[in-house]
Amino acid sequence: MAFGYLVPEFPGQTHSFFWREVAALRTLGMEPELISTRRPKGGRVSHGWADGAENETYYLVPPSPATLVLASATLLRGLVSGRAPALRRSVREYRAGRAPAVGLRRQVMGALYLAALVLAAADLVRVSRSRAWTHIHVHSCADAAQVALFAHRLSGLPYSLTLHGPLADYGPNQAGKWQNAAFAVVITKGLLRDIGQQLGAALPGRVEIAPMGVDTTNFIRRTPYEPWTGAGPARIFSCGRLNPSKGHKDLVAAVRLLADSGIDARLVVAGEDDVGGTGYRLELERLITELDLAGRITLLGAVSEEVIRSGLEEAHVFALASHAEPLGVAIMEAMSLSVPVVVTGAGGVPELVQDQQSGLLVAANDAVRLAAAVALVLKSPDLASRLGAAGRQRVAERFDSTRSAAILAQLIRGV
Repeated sequence: MAFGYLVPEFPGQTHSFFWREVAALRTLGMEPELISTRRPKGGRVSHGWADGAENETYYLVPPSPATLVLASATLLRGLVSGRAPALRRSVREYRAGRAPAVGLRRQVMGALYLAALVLAAADLVRVSRSRAWTHIHVHSCADAAQVALFAHRLSGLPYSLTLHGPLADYGPNQAGKWQNAAFAVVITKGLLRDIGQQLGAALPGRVEIAPMGVDTTNFIRRTPYEPWTGAGPARIFSCGRLNPSKGHKDLVAAVRLLADSGIDARLVVAGEDDVGGTGYRLELERLITELDLAGRITLLGAVSEEVIRSGLEEAHVFALASHAEPLGVAIMEAMSLSVPVVVTGAGGVPELVQDQQSGLLVAANDAVRLAAAVALVLKSPDLASRLGAAGRQRVAERFDSTRSAAILAQLIRGV
């Protein structure tokens, strides 16, 4: 079954899961074909699979002159075939959900942006027809989902959604996006509960839980895990885009506390900010300098999956201080490699990490407790080994990427 697999700004530095899911879907006899809104704003990512993924992805933006002509023709055919009222209704719903534009310039920019979304939808219809797609699955509930809704109104093309975080993060017209979807997927039980309260009757007939995951058959240690013995540096690894929501400042402060307590803590952080290193990264670098941690903390930037894997295999502990992590593929990767994890329990993380069993959970925005939990793992080799082994088992049983692919394949076949 050929269908469009739409991921905004693909391939990004945190998109390894999508590539794994595509591979798993193909092993199940499905034919997901990659489509994206545009290339990542932060520039080319360094994952080994990224070039191949980018080469097979169709980008809706920016359109070529020829594409504009073809998309406009598709739009016109849809309008004259009787689809105009439905499309106008969706346009009104979209406008109603947005804050009123103040000033002529903002009004013009808003109108142009809306026109771009409609033309992108027309192009999506055109491409789907040329490739005989029976369905579009959108791994977002933001404007990519709005494009899919416009395409549905214009042609009847069915689409579905995956929600990866709090609904409030994904912009206006959520009721319209959801009630017109063939089905929807959420990654945690908490998100399912929240959308039930927020959307109610606007939910599609089928909403399933399909957690993100890792390829545990491939993401496995090449050498046995060895806890810190107290001799030499205590190696801490973290992975996540450089953004205030990821709590990197708390983790940096925790390293200072660990060093002051006599632990030779060394932190390596994989991930970059959204503007290629000229944004939030600069704030972190200033904090590292202020706390005299330049020799203890390394910011790797956007690096390949292999570099991340090597960093995890060398680490004594994985730490992530997110203020509200929806679930956490980076945490899963550490657990899959039997690295003990110390992470904040905000968001959907408690559905992944069982406190004191498959990792340690601490409160967000608390560098003191974070440092204490990391120190506990470092100073307790038996605990570190037990948490690492239990973490591996937890991910293998509940969070393998083949699980989400099987659920998605079953739902699309049902459509």
